[in-house]
Amino acid sequence: MAEKRGIMQNNSFELGSIKDDSFNFRETLNKYIYHWKWFLFSIFITLIFSGIYLLITPKKYQVASAILITELDEGQTSTESSAFGDLGLFDGPKNSLDTEISILKSIKLLKEVVKELDLNISYQRKEYGLMKEIYSQEVPFKFNLSIKDSILEQLSYQFSMIALSKSKFTLFDNEGNLLINGSFGEKVSIEHGDVIVTPRLSENIILNRKILINISPLEDVAMNLQSRIKITPETRNSNLLLLTLIDPFKLRAQSILNTLVIHYNKDAIHYKNSIASSTDDFLNKRIADISLELTGFDRGVETYKKRNKLSDINSEEGIVLTSNAGIGNQIIQLTSQIKLIDYISEYIKTNKNNLIPQNLGLQDANFRETIVNYNNFLLEKNNLLKSASEQNPLVQGLENKLNQLRISIKQSMLNTRKSLTFSLEEAKREESKLASKIASSPRVEREIKDIQRQQEIVETLYLYLLEKKEENSISLAITAPNAKVIDTAYGRNVPVSPRKLMVLFVGLTLGIVFPFGFIFLQSLFDNKIHIQEDIEDVIGGTILGDIPISSTSDKLISFELKNNLTESFRLLRTNVDYVLGNSPAGKIIFVSSTIAGEGKTFIAINLAKAFSLIGKKVLLIGADIRKPKIEEYINTKQEKGLTDFLIDRSLELSKIIISYKKTNIDILAASRTPINPSELLINDRFEEVMKYGNNNYDYVIVDTAPINLATDTLLISHHADLFIYIIRANHLNKRLLKIPKKMFDNKRLPNMTFLLNGVNYEKEGYSGSYGYGEEYSNKLWFQKLF
Repeated sequence: MAEKRGIMQNNSFELGSIKDDSFNFRETLNKYIYHWKWFLFSIFITLIFSGIYLLITPKKYQVASAILITELDEGQTSTESSAFGDLGLFDGPKNSLDTEISILKSIKLLKEVVKELDLNISYQRKEYGLMKEIYSQEVPFKFNLSIKDSILEQLSYQFSMIALSKSKFTLFDNEGNLLINGSFGEKVSIEHGDVIVTPRLSENIILNRKILINISPLEDVAMNLQSRIKITPETRNSNLLLLTLIDPFKLRAQSILNTLVIHYNKDAIHYKNSIASSTDDFLNKRIADISLELTGFDRGVETYKKRNKLSDINSEEGIVLTSNAGIGNQIIQLTSQIKLIDYISEYIKTNKNNLIPQNLGLQDANFRETIVNYNNFLLEKNNLLKSASEQNPLVQGLENKLNQLRISIKQSMLNTRKSLTFSLEEAKREESKLASKIASSPRVEREIKDIQRQQEIVETLYLYLLEKKEENSISLAITAPNAKVIDTAYGRNVPVSPRKLMVLFVGLTLGIVFPFGFIFLQSLFDNKIHIQEDIEDVIGGTILGDIPISSTSDKLISFELKNNLTESFRLLRTNVDYVLGNSPAGKIIFVSSTIAGEGKTFIAINLAKAFSLIGKKVLLIGADIRKPKIEEYINTKQEKGLTDFLIDRSLELSKIIISYKKTNIDILAASRTPINPSELLINDRFEEVMKYGNNNYDYVIVDTAPINLATDTLLISHHADLFIYIIRANHLNKRLLKIPKKMFDNKRLPNMTFLLNGVNYEKEGYSGSYGYGEEYSNKLWFQKLF
């Protein structure tokens, strides 16, 4: 028998041993194509969710506006204001473009917009089971709230309304409790104030439909607007600002941007007018005082002339005035400057919280700039006091800055007055030198000269203040806004969000990515055997073929059918015959596996049946006496079997072998499980079984125990002419291939070959699959799909 096995071993060949280490793109692609139904299902689901997202997500529209900032630090002014530039009417502080953007996005300005447009009041109603916001102008009612500003500033309140008829309605709180029943047009009281509900158009009223009204804090709404409004220069060096806003309602967004620009211009005009008004009040008061002073000088001259009996004073003092014209003008100018400083100093003392007049003609530029800064801080403090107390840290900080500026202004006035006084004394000394040249002039001339000089000083100051008053009146009349509207708010009727094509594209992409990622991760962490190449990569032995997974639960296949399973067993039969060669003696074939559940009994029985179809006499032996399965497969209970024969030496082997259903297959099943299976298998009785099979049958197929679970198979493996090692696809862990590899490398099993069982031909991309497809083609369309 050993000589026969040697001949058979030499006739063996490496079936399927051709190995290709290159990447097989088609094979990888087939792995994903096999799951095409899951790709289709995933795409269908993600597109459904994309459609739902598009349906429930509010559409948003983008609105833009363009304005030109007319006054900046670079000195650009509007056409209207440039005509009066020589009068110094627009010498107030000019800001940079970034500053103007900050002002446009300031919370103070945005709160005014919120108040005017009632943006702190929002409306919702249920549509398709979801609460959907509606634009205030689309609400069939108008809600006029009568709530104190101090309460409305921080109020967060929610209630709902249902119209009961064309004239009656009901209000509910946010928990659904009844608040009050009311009539349209009548004032009703709610928790924080009163409300009057008036219908816009009675025909638009839908009865018994709930509308939810939300009142939010003004500052919260303003901050939300601040985050959504985008303001950018058109180009880097341009004064043109582009304002954009994205909102669910195009009309509301347009109203917000247009109203924001209007309030921005109002705020700028108010700022300019507040300075001009303060200057006008100062000028009126000083002109009245100087008018009285001039009247006193005129009466003094009249009295002096009468007392000294003078008639033509002008001709008499001509010489003095001509010679002293230059020095006299200088003294007049210096004295006027000193008086202006005295007037301003007195005004600051008596008007601590009022704006300091500007543009009075003071020659000290630093002093003028200090006054401008003082006025700016005072305006900012007054604006802040409208919504905050004097204990507010910001108010106190501004008050400290104002105190410092007052000290600085006083010190500047003191220094300037000292300088002017020194210059005046120098001029007077120069005048004294000239006076010595006219010492011979009468005393009356000198006295008249002094009187007229004082009169001229006051008169010059009076005329100067009248000129400034006229200039200030012009500035009040023609105050120009900071921003010129280039484009009022406009926008397309096409929403910018959600973008339909983008959402559908993302849904389609996710529909492909999800199953792709799942299959990829499944493959990445998959450690099961799937195809012959998985065996070849590790072991590299002879592979007899592969058996496809059965589409039925039948343990015995019907060879009358033409399908992949029957043809694979016919091919297996051919390959086994080729490996065993043409020896006339019986051919003993052992069938085993690494672990239980790999289908070795299934292979053994159906291989025996395949040989019987060609007229071969086959003995099927159940040598897996630890866990016998053959009787279960053939649905027959054998009274005495292999275990009994091994234990009871009085039994004759021929009497316990049974024939299966009038075929050429005889069966020797295990019948029962012994307590010492290994010891029974190695006694001479099992060798007697092998000799009997070899002498009386064409083929002896032995179903043995799994290699990794017991030593039984290794103890009797020397009887085999061919050892078929079953490896089940999608069942055996690749790490367990080290067991058959070790057996193969150490030649522990004679003539060891491998058979891959349970292969999913369709999944693994076996095109054609032996050329038979009736089994698949006879499926209904939904069976093919799932």
